[in-house]
Amino acid sequence: MTTLTDPPDAALEDKAAKKQAFEMNKLSKRLHRQVGQAIADFNMIEDGDKVMVCLSGGKDSHALLDILLSLKQRAPIRFDIVAVNLDQKQPGFPAHILPEYLQSRGVPFHIENQDTYSIVKKLVPEGKTMCSLCSRLRRGILYRVAGELGATKIALGHHRDDMVVTLLMNMFFGSRMKGMPPKLVSDDGRHTVIRPLAFVAETDLERWARHREFPIIPCSLCGSQDQLQRVQIKAMIHGWERQYPGRIDNMFTAMGNITLSHMMDRKLFPFTSIKPTGLADPQGDKAFDEDDDGSTPARPVVRLRLDE
Repeated sequence: MTTLTDPPDAALEDKAAKKQAFEMNKLSKRLHRQVGQAIADFNMIEDGDKVMVCLSGGKDSHALLDILLSLKQRAPIRFDIVAVNLDQKQPGFPAHILPEYLQSRGVPFHIENQDTYSIVKKLVPEGKTMCSLCSRLRRGILYRVAGELGATKIALGHHRDDMVVTLLMNMFFGSRMKGMPPKLVSDDGRHTVIRPLAFVAETDLERWARHREFPIIPCSLCGSQDQLQRVQIKAMIHGWERQYPGRIDNMFTAMGNITLSHMMDRKLFPFTSIKPTGLADPQGDKAFDEDDDGSTPARPVVRLRLDE
């Protein structure tokens, strides 16, 4: 509390500190609400689960672990958490940082040591994208570790922006309408993979990481490749967001609001056999309202969520 005798600078600092605390409290509530909502909507975590949180050392996986630990304390169900880091033997990787951090948080953890870095550097020509091979190697190792640890769920730190970028990547370069689901069965059919940050914006994770002062460890493989198509598409959608706020939310909402009759997949909709029924179709034959040229994005569908 400031008094008349306090110097002006002290009063301003006090006011700024209170504003910062207020903003971080709002952010904390939003993050916990969004993660809790994703878990509930997709039944990600069930009573008795052992959740393996894949901790890379980046902001996203740090935030995922941090929020799940908090939710675990007040969840109506019982579940356990084990953090797993894959040490890929990248040159200069500070191997002591994550164990020390996890010990300070009292989190059970496992460090898996596998030299995938050398394999990727050996097999991928200089200048070519490393992510595909690196991801496959990591995925296989993490699935094996999940089985060894008895984990029933594998939690990854992908967020809302990752899911939108993946949709566009598949459209632009794979000619597929395929995104990154919030929950799926693993490639080997043995594990359930979940993405509790599905509703969370990357900008919020960046702010949370700064606030919580996570010990961030940058990746010297994909993190060093600025020419990646994924990096460029992310820059593109963030440019759209600056020009038309709400556009990323609209794209994300659209991924869960699909009208199959207005797409073109004959395997999912019986186009060849449809006939007039004489009944009005609420979807109609409009692809988009004629009086809206799309220059102003529609308001995103907002889920009503109870405050904590």
